[in-house]
Amino acid sequence: MATDRDFMTLHRDSLVIDSHNDTIVSHIRRGNLGLDGNPTKDRDRRSGTVAYLRGLLDAADRKEEAQIDFPKMRAGGIDAAFFAVDVTRAWKNHLTYALDALGYFEEEVERLPGEALIARSAEDILRAKGEGKLAAILVVENSDGLEGSLNVLRMLHRVGVRSIGLTHNPRSEAADGNAEERNGSGLTTFGVRLVEEMNRLGVLVDVSHINERGFWDVMGVTRRPVVASHSDCKAVCDHPRNLTDRQIEALAKNGGVMGVTFVPGFVDAEAPTLERLLDHIDHAVKLVGPDHVGIGSDFDGGGTALKDATAFPRITEGLLNRGYSEGDVRKILGENHLRVLREAIG
Repeated sequence: MATDRDFMTLHRDSLVIDSHNDTIVSHIRRGNLGLDGNPTKDRDRRSGTVAYLRGLLDAADRKEEAQIDFPKMRAGGIDAAFFAVDVTRAWKNHLTYALDALGYFEEEVERLPGEALIARSAEDILRAKGEGKLAAILVVENSDGLEGSLNVLRMLHRVGVRSIGLTHNPRSEAADGNAEERNGSGLTTFGVRLVEEMNRLGVLVDVSHINERGFWDVMGVTRRPVVASHSDCKAVCDHPRNLTDRQIEALAKNGGVMGVTFVPGFVDAEAPTLERLLDHIDHAVKLVGPDHVGIGSDFDGGGTALKDATAFPRITEGLLNRGYSEGDVRKILGENHLRVLREAIG
């Protein structure tokens, strides 16, 4: 049984990367909540496309604290996180919505000097940790944010986007999402070109949410490792968003990583506990080894099986209690994600 000192020392010493949250939009919809956990000033300037199209969260949700902000990341020992902007609900405004959210976040980083940096490379993540800063990887979730243009992809890369989710649950211009299995369609012609161009530019391909046919299409096209940023194991919990054993094996063969996620319905339909979450890690590790498993919380987007970012050390404690070596725990906490980022984005 790991003692408090044992697991906290290991956790603090490890590189910890969380491969998915929905925090940017959540903070905007909480009335422009800052990444320091406090309401921000100049609300008019900051009330852009996301605030206009989506509005505030309802009163009950606003009473619940956001699951991630910079102080919570520090308290939970999270060194880097993928900050995703899900553009699915931004009908006919996908690109503007994405840029508005990304601009909001960039201003937060500038407003809080010394707190964080936007990572454009794997080395930036290591530099941030060495400087005592947090690292943020910018993500567009759902490639409809590109408005069907590879030129937009190029420009989003220039502003710092380093990963794109090809779909959300519905169909996108690139592929069918997991809610469209009945059509039997995978990558579109645009989707094939998109994966190729993401490989060329150095933008990490995210296959969470894509349907199974699309997943196999991606595996046949990509020449770089990919990530399933927030998905669990279908063999442990039979949910459409989870990965089959064959998919997990293919992801490992590709050199990629799956980020085990905290969404209760993906963890277990009846008892989405920490122990069941660890069962997903166990299953994937037994299947493909410890080099292809990471953590992708989905905080502020449904990842409520753990309370918030401050609970991250419980994963380290749980893995040690299950007999994982310190080296394997370090891989799962962040080294695997770092390797994939290094190979996919540089």
